[in-house]
Amino acid sequence: MEQCKELKKTYDDCFNSWFAERFLKGDTNDSTCASLLKVYTECIEKAMKDQQIELHDVQANHLGTEKEKVPPS
Repeated sequence: MEQCKELKKTYDDCFNSWFAERFLKGDTNDSTCASLLKVYTECIEKAMKDQQIELHDVQANHLGTEKEKVPPS
């Protein structure tokens, strides 16, 4: 979803920095990037709605079911 690409990069940069500089040193408070994640998530949800993609369609697991296009070998 092209319109969210820059928001993803901004969030990824924040997360990677938090992970390396805080989480790996024992600080598990992940609120540092929470506002960026919220904005990015809202963008993705809007883009999915605009493209008429339902969230439950994305979350459904079709592997190994009759809905899978190619059965596992």
